[in-house]
Amino acid sequence: MSKLKSINLQVYIMLIAIVVIMVFFSFATEGAYLSARNFSNLLRQTSITGILAIGMVFVIISAEIDLSVGSLMGLLGGFAAITNVWWDWPLSLTIVVTLALGILLGAWNGWWVAYRKVPSFIVTLAGMLAFRGVLIGLTNGTTVSPISTEMTMIGQGYLSDFTGMLIGMIAIVGFISWGTYQRKARRNLALSVPSGSQETLKYGLFTLGILGAIYLLNDYRGIPFPVLLLALLAVIGMFIAKKTAFGRHIYAIGGNIDAARLSGINVEKVKLIIFSMNGLMVAIAGLILSARLGAGAPSAGQNAELDAIAACVIGGASLAGGIGSVYGVVIGAFIIALLDNGMSMLDVPTFWQYIVKGSILLLAVWVDTMSKKKM
Repeated sequence: MSKLKSINLQVYIMLIAIVVIMVFFSFATEGAYLSARNFSNLLRQTSITGILAIGMVFVIISAEIDLSVGSLMGLLGGFAAITNVWWDWPLSLTIVVTLALGILLGAWNGWWVAYRKVPSFIVTLAGMLAFRGVLIGLTNGTTVSPISTEMTMIGQGYLSDFTGMLIGMIAIVGFISWGTYQRKARRNLALSVPSGSQETLKYGLFTLGILGAIYLLNDYRGIPFPVLLLALLAVIGMFIAKKTAFGRHIYAIGGNIDAARLSGINVEKVKLIIFSMNGLMVAIAGLILSARLGAGAPSAGQNAELDAIAACVIGGASLAGGIGSVYGVVIGAFIIALLDNGMSMLDVPTFWQYIVKGSILLLAVWVDTMSKKKM
């Protein structure tokens, strides 16, 4: 129960932080920060970091780390741009091959970590350097552009107002239905359930947030396609983490790898799959990045791994393993996007942006350490 309260407290702290950040930058920019156009841009910024963080959180929960995601995202995005611009591949083939490469390269990292017992820090540090070198070699150090209009829709496309509202209503009905089912299942098992007023408040806030966000996005151009993709991947990630045996195995490995192995979990196989899943997320993010930029660049994805790790830590994941949630890291990615966007609008020097983000990351790790000591 104390663990559950700790998780809820982290969520409340993150939500309060979001409100404080939005209010501050809204006043500082005289309202421009909360305009429909900027809100849409905020969510599109969140999508890439959020997708990377969804893959990264499973790695971190298993008590590993991946420093190569930024370089790998740049490589896969650059590869997609090359197939589209130089080789004139059909978009469907480009997507399939890019995703397959992401899985294979992720599995390559996982094989070294799981079966060769090389520390993930070293394996992925080597990958960070190697993938960046391959990207520069493939592109000859030049920007590959312009990609086709069809491909740019992946990163720059929007849903129609009607489609966005329909998806929002489906999400609300699904959320309430799932919550009702969970409540009934817990009651049948004689487990504690939240009060009716708490549930009503939760559903009300969720409905208000979804409808408000969709209304604001529709006031500009509609829901960006990358944002919809992030939402779908987050739902899938939460299901895997909380409702599958594989997800429980990941937490078990991160919590105590020896106990997990003694309980019959194939630790090596699970870690290989985790890194493969992470590679898939990186490939999706790479496609979105190149589509959003309209090009593949040798410098694409630099420092993206730091944002992904920061999103995980801010979202409540422990670098010691065994603790973390998908919804938490998505919120963490949103907080990072809020800060990046707000500081950019205020023309804060780049070096100060790095200092602020580094300080917040340090603070988040310190809070995590202090909470563990109290437990």
